[in-house]
Amino acid sequence: MTATPAPKEASKATRQRPGSDPTEDAQPIMRRVKTKLTSKWATAAAIIIAVVWSVPTFGLFVTSFRPAAKQVGPRSNGWWNAFVDWDFTFKNYADVLTPAGSQSANLSQYFVNSIAIVIPVTIFVLVLASMAAYVFAWGKFKGRDALFIFVFALQIIPLQMALIPLLQFFTQTLQLPAGSYAQLWIAHTMFGLPLGIFLLHNFISEIPGEVIEAARVDGAGHSTIFWRIILPLSVPALASLAIFQFLWVWNDLLVALVFSGGTADVAPITQRLAEISGTRGARDYLNPAAAFVSIIVPLLVFFGLQRYFVRGLLSGGLKG
Repeated sequence: MTATPAPKEASKATRQRPGSDPTEDAQPIMRRVKTKLTSKWATAAAIIIAVVWSVPTFGLFVTSFRPAAKQVGPRSNGWWNAFVDWDFTFKNYADVLTPAGSQSANLSQYFVNSIAIVIPVTIFVLVLASMAAYVFAWGKFKGRDALFIFVFALQIIPLQMALIPLLQFFTQTLQLPAGSYAQLWIAHTMFGLPLGIFLLHNFISEIPGEVIEAARVDGAGHSTIFWRIILPLSVPALASLAIFQFLWVWNDLLVALVFSGGTADVAPITQRLAEISGTRGARDYLNPAAAFVSIIVPLLVFFGLQRYFVRGLLSGGLKG
């Protein structure tokens, strides 16, 4: 005669089936999250937030095409008046992008400088942070946890405290040329690694251990596991970190002012934006066009990697 379990025990046994697939257990959670995010109230809230966040950018875009007299001076007015007074010009973009003497904005050169700074730094951070995160997640050595806590604690050190000592270290100890790309690359990489290691560690540590063990049984070493298993599975997290790092370096001004030397050969676009108005704001009308030029690349990067960015943020949050 077989005893029938009580209803509560039966339901508990059903919820905690030994050997059950975690993916199947996570499906109800994912369905509930999807239902809440796609409800009419969530959709309405998302539309309102998107509009509120987009209005300043749209206003900047419209203002960048307005003549100088409509932006500054006694005849100036708000950008919304452009819908009544249709007076647009491309002269602002021509002035900020083309070289025309020593007083020209010449953003094109600084634009190239920013690209030369941000792309190597992003690659350095992704490679070094992913390697360190793999070692902290799956490596076995003495003091691993203490070292990881130390790396994580580096995030609380204010950036301003390290600028002058780091500049002295570059110029006096390493004897790097003043105002060179090398100083900017190393500085940005050092400042970006602690958070990059922390973010990637949280993702890589969630990879099922069975996958790693199966690779080891097949004779794979650490390098093979890292390049053929860890990196392909970590693409969403790597894309999220790449977006963050790209935007941080692209929008940086403080580190650029300290390590670029202020020369046009190395200075990024943010440094030129801070100087474009002139000493008395005589060229304030160029700011909207210059600012919109500076945000084109970050927008392209964000929208190009958006689906990976969303997957990277949500990964790990819906696991049983």
